[in-house]
Formats: sequence, structure tokens, C-alpha cells
Amino acid sequence: MAKENIQKQEERTLVRILGKDIRGDKKISSELTKIKGISWSFSNSICRTLKIDPDKKASELSLKEIENFMGNPKVPEFLKNRQKDFDDGTNKHLTGADLKLRNEFDVKRLKKIRSYKGNRHTFGQPVRGQRTKSHFRTNRKKTGAVGVKKKK
Repeated sequence: MAKENIQKQEERTLVRILGKDIRGDKKISSELTKIKGISWSFSNSICRTLKIDPDKKASELSLKEIENFMGNPKVPEFLKNRQKDFDDGTNKHLTGADLKLRNEFDVKRLKKIRSYKGNRHTFGQPVRGQRTKSHFRTNRKKTGAVGVKKKK
């Protein structure tokens, strides 16, 4: 029993790619989707372009090739997650922390120019047209003497 546990721990190696730890004992196509900014379709596109078997384990591959490819991916434009960038108008694909930062900057810009979407973000309301009559009541601030106040 103890030998089986040791063998399982040895098989479960972690592989670091694009700043994210992924399990080395799983298929590369499904493990790439754990990285923020890589979807199933983009993962399949990476495997096809680099001629990698999607069923191979992540620990069996040299991941430098994938990291280099992600620096400037040669995939169809509709697969990229940042089309017609606001700053320079090009199509890009961002992953990880870059994607998170860019989204935060976009929301800040919308708030600054006081657009409809920016106002919805400011007030904590849904941005994309969902109904609000019966949902989105969880983060409301209690006003006045409604409810029970906690002792300090």
C-alpha cells in the first residue's frame, strides 16, 4: 500500500508553463486549458500547429516550444482573445497576468469616460443586459434602519 502511494506521488509531477503549474500526468490538451486565456479551441489549435499529440502527457514534452509559440501565436484571427486592441488596433492573444491587467485597465477606462458599461461596473450591477428584478440582490448595501445591526 505504501509503495503504491509513493509511485503515485512520483508520477504526479508539476510542470511550469507560462507562469502556471500544471500536472504532468494529464493530457497536454486539457492541461493547457488551466492557463488563463487558453480555451479548448485554442489548446487544440496549439497542438495542431506544433504537431503535438493532444493525448501525450505534459511531462513528456518540451514546453519551451509551446512558450515560444505563445509569444507570437500563428493561429486564425478569430481564435485570439484581444481583437482590434483599443491602443494599437492589432489582434493579440494575452494569457495569465497580462490578460488580467488588460481587463482591469479596460474597466477603469470605461469608468473614467462614464460610459453605460462603466457606470454599471461602478454600481455593481450586471453589465451585459441581464434582468435585475429577481437576481443580483446579494451585494446590496443596507440603507437606513433596515435589518439587524451587529454590536461592536
